[in-house]
Amino acid sequence: MNKKWFLLGVMALFAVLAIAGCAPAAQPTSAPPTAAPAQPTAAAGQATAVPTPKPTVERAAKGGIRKSTSTYKGDLNLWVLGYTPGNAFANPFDNAVEQFMKDNPDINVTITGYPPNDEGFTKLSTALQSGQGIDLLRLPSDRLPGFVRDDLVEPIDSYLTDADKADILPNVLDVVRVKDGKAWAWPLWVVPMGIYVNSDVFKEAGVELPAKDWTWDQFVDAAKKTTFKRANGEQVYGFSGFVDPGVINTWGLWMNQDPSVRPITTDGKYGLNSEAAASGLQRFADLALVHKVTPPDFGSQKDADVKGGFTNKQYAMVVDATGFAPQLKNNKVNFEIYPLPTVNGNKLTVGAVGLIAVAKQTDDQKRLAAMDLGRYLTSAEVQEDVPPGSNVSTGFYLAPGARKSVKVVDPLDKFLTVLPDMWITPLVPDWAKFTRLFHPEYQNILFGKEKPADAMSKIADEAQKYLEIQ
Repeated sequence: MNKKWFLLGVMALFAVLAIAGCAPAAQPTSAPPTAAPAQPTAAAGQATAVPTPKPTVERAAKGGIRKSTSTYKGDLNLWVLGYTPGNAFANPFDNAVEQFMKDNPDINVTITGYPPNDEGFTKLSTALQSGQGIDLLRLPSDRLPGFVRDDLVEPIDSYLTDADKADILPNVLDVVRVKDGKAWAWPLWVVPMGIYVNSDVFKEAGVELPAKDWTWDQFVDAAKKTTFKRANGEQVYGFSGFVDPGVINTWGLWMNQDPSVRPITTDGKYGLNSEAAASGLQRFADLALVHKVTPPDFGSQKDADVKGGFTNKQYAMVVDATGFAPQLKNNKVNFEIYPLPTVNGNKLTVGAVGLIAVAKQTDDQKRLAAMDLGRYLTSAEVQEDVPPGSNVSTGFYLAPGARKSVKVVDPLDKFLTVLPDMWITPLVPDWAKFTRLFHPEYQNILFGKEKPADAMSKIADEAQKYLEIQ
């Protein structure tokens, strides 16, 4: 995918989603009076199978796209990234699956959750390669090319209706055309990163919320001022973020050094062994090494630790994707969404497109049933069935949708402003191999064990092999 296409595509996406974001905000459902700790996505590397969900509301069959056109009778196994019973990803999928089963009483859907880290993706890959226990999967776009290359997922072209083609944003549908011009997954949503600002921590520290057109220096100043010790001895830190081979959550905070700082340059070369990249990485690492505004285990924290620390007012700011926002709103945490701070005038966020793919199938009817479920889980109808205020304040969608017909509400509409500046992870088959190569060097930089220029140059030759579009 070339850089120009991504920029134009994301800008077009923003224009459509900005209109969708004008929908009135829904009122959140009741929540505990005090913020509860964030639920961990799962134990590291653990995939959690969940039985058929119990009804949360009385449902009747509704027909339409909810009714599978297959004659399939039996089980469908759906793997969902970040799903743990009771968390922000669980309730929407539980309720959507419940409606699908109401319309298709001969089909039983079982949900398996896998965590958003490298171990979780390894579990997913193993399940796909075994050909057992998985029929559909929710995944980020950067993982799709590898699964397509290894013949582990099905193309959706022959299942796309005219209505689908008219509704799915064309540039987003093009994201899944990674081989032979075919579309290899159902686009679900677009997921950018933002800075989550805990309003209560800022108030406690006596710090005014900064302007949203903030610079890196203003961000660092806010992080310093919100790093303090409470009267009871509890330490509060100004910033944290999740660092793992499976995610890019923190990357935008050093890639914004210069537009040239990208894993792949415009001419297809490995691009992180540059002076600009080294400068950006060092500047980011200095949050821990010089400014001391991060927790002592920054760089090795689990996702649940970062989310829990923010929810429980131990961190003033974190960088994270859209899915965390509904969970915070449900828990009545006072927060704001900020764009990543600018550096040298450069605006940037990072992200991916969330997808529903169908695993390789030998049974034609089962494949059709899985495609029907994939279409439903990426539709506007699923938002009708799991509306805002039902179990999650935003309804089914935990990020701006990939279809024109999907409307987003508060707090997801707060992310719309960053979409024009979103860098999407490259669609290369060996992206996971690259991130595993990059990650230990990235950690060494954050821990102060290695200089960025040395670390990034050391992996240059091997990185070039992994980043080539095959």
